[in-house]
This record gives sequence, structure tokens and C-alpha cells, in this order.
Amino acid sequence: MRVKITLACTECKQRNYNMTKEKKNHPDRMETNKYCRFCRKHTLHKETK
Repeated sequence: MRVKITLACTECKQRNYNMTKEKKNHPDRMETNKYCRFCRKHTLHKETK
């Protein structure tokens, strides 16, 4: 079952991306490098509640 998640920038704490993920394949919190339009650069984004 796919669940909705929100990714937040680790530098400015803005919530920038909404995604879905497969809980069975990725039980941990997700971390990816994404573009933050507020910082205007690529930063690490972590999954939030």
C-alpha cells in the first residue's frame, strides 16, 4: 500500500514536496537531494509527518 509523505528541506525547514512511497519496501524515513526553491539550491530533504 502506498502512503503519502511530505519532504522538508533540512536547511530552511520548508515543506516543498509531496510524494508517495511503498511502506513495505522503504520502512525508514526517506532522505533525498532535491531542489529547494526557497534556498535556491539542491539540499537534503527528509520525510516529515
